[in-house]
Amino acid sequence: MFHNDKSSPSSKQEERLSLLLWFRLSRFYNQSLRRSNFHLKQWGLTVAQFDVLVQIGTHQPLTQKELAAKLFVTKGNMTQVLGRMEELGWIKREQEWKSKVLSLTNLGKEMYEDVVPHQEQFQASQFQGLTKQEQKQLLDLLRKLQHQNNNAEELE
Repeated sequence: MFHNDKSSPSSKQEERLSLLLWFRLSRFYNQSLRRSNFHLKQWGLTVAQFDVLVQIGTHQPLTQKELAAKLFVTKGNMTQVLGRMEELGWIKREQEWKSKVLSLTNLGKEMYEDVVPHQEQFQASQFQGLTKQEQKQLLDLLRKLQHQNNNAEELE
């Protein structure tokens, strides 16, 4: 946000509202992340590992590059998460020409089948303060914001 002393009162109010929205979204996200990590501990999973498990389980086989695009994580972080999941026997990485292809092992598939329904229920509980209509509206609004930000990134 650029500081402009000649801003009108209404534009200052809009900027303040935008800042309040950003703070509220950030706080909810951080709170949700902490609660989700705590919930997933019973399976020995972190949120990052759960995200990888779901993406591979849903889209396998998947290259590491495709996974990175879906997760929006750094290469180093993803390599660390994948390495740990491979050590635990949940995923396998196979070299196919220039790409590493990821898939779930049998143990990973069992984990996926066990944890996903529980995490879906847990996430539903975080939004139970909203009606189904409000949840759909929130989803639409967040999609709209994400689309706008994706377009802005392309222009940078």
